[in-house]
Amino acid sequence: MAGFKDVFERVETKFLLDEMQYRGLRKKLKNIAEVDSYGETSILNIYFDTPDFKLIERSLEKPVYKEKLRLRTYGIPQDDTNAFVEIKKKYKGVVYKRRISMPYSEALDYLTGKKEPAKDGQIKKEIDYLLQYYKGIRPAMAISYDRIAMAGIYDPELRITFDTNIRWRTDHLSLKNGNKGKDILLPGQHLMELKIAGAMSVEMAGILDELNIRQCSFSKYGRGYVDYMYGNVNTDNRKPAKIASFPSAKAV
Repeated sequence: MAGFKDVFERVETKFLLDEMQYRGLRKKLKNIAEVDSYGETSILNIYFDTPDFKLIERSLEKPVYKEKLRLRTYGIPQDDTNAFVEIKKKYKGVVYKRRISMPYSEALDYLTGKKEPAKDGQIKKEIDYLLQYYKGIRPAMAISYDRIAMAGIYDPELRITFDTNIRWRTDHLSLKNGNKGKDILLPGQHLMELKIAGAMSVEMAGILDELNIRQCSFSKYGRGYVDYMYGNVNTDNRKPAKIASFPSAKAV
């Protein structure tokens, strides 16, 4: 998909909205942001992790620095569909995302150690280092969702996204299987992400306050992982359920 950036540096703030808050916010945003040229898209991801889930376990501890590796497509892919291999890092509240694109089948071969991709460069070297550093890293969980993306009318750096139908699964880890999985959100809920280069505008802060929309901590992979491990994404008293092994890289 043309027009996608390979490097991002921004602050990402998340908010969980009910249906009334969502409808009210969309009305308030009419003079601030508009749906971008891609409209509503289905986003499919495979998150990679170690056998002992080092990346997501560390992320859930809310450290100063954390990172994730994922494979992403927009829509259900075929072998030649453009896919993105992404490293997402967060340091002191700032998100840094670096990614390279290649055909879906080539990306799978690369990430599962079967074949080097044709593309090279600095970002690939960073991904290579991560693949070597995290021993045994392999496909761990598929996360999919439907997204409406908006861009600022006057501020081109402003990005607002609304995600629904967020689902996870740990079997059939091929993005060709689409958005099958277990729901993370409750009916009528929307996950909003506000993506800005610096501080939130006074106008936006006022709108959120008026609609009683409050910032929250929310990781899609983290919620799916906790649900898989403990059986309930909304509990703070986590008691492990019977844990099965994640599928091997052959599953994709």
